Amino acid sequence: MSDEIDQVLALKTWAVVGLSNNEFRAAYSVAELLKEKGHRIVPVHPKAEEVHGEKGYASLKDIPFPVDVVDLFVNSALAGAVVDEAIEIGAKAVWLQLDVIDEAAVARARAAGLLAVMNRCPAIEYGKRNRV
Repeated sequence: MSDEIDQVLALKTWAVVGLSNNEFRAAYSVAELLKEKGHRIVPVHPKAEEVHGEKGYASLKDIPFPVDVVDLFVNSALAGAVVDEAIEIGAKAVWLQLDVIDEAAVARARAAGLLAVMNRCPAIEYGKRNRV
């Protein structure tokens, strides 16, 4: 799993589903860290708000450029539909955040050739990798 996490962290363009300007939500601070680490973040939220200086989109299908990783800050019940949309748009990976669990969706993503990480946080994973 560590190797797969490293491969996903190496990808540059991350669509963060559930990201809004609510700075009290985990998505806000994780997206900020991703940007600090050199990733391009793309907010995806029904409000399509600009977050951290990046234009927001209401859905993955509205993004007019390729996305490498779809990062899911959604309820587990919604994860399957988002993963299916990530497959549809040709993403290279899906990242299901802590407590976002959908084994079937991850299996579909992997069967479609995507890398998949579940029940992890990229901020925590970066923290583990920056220790010497």
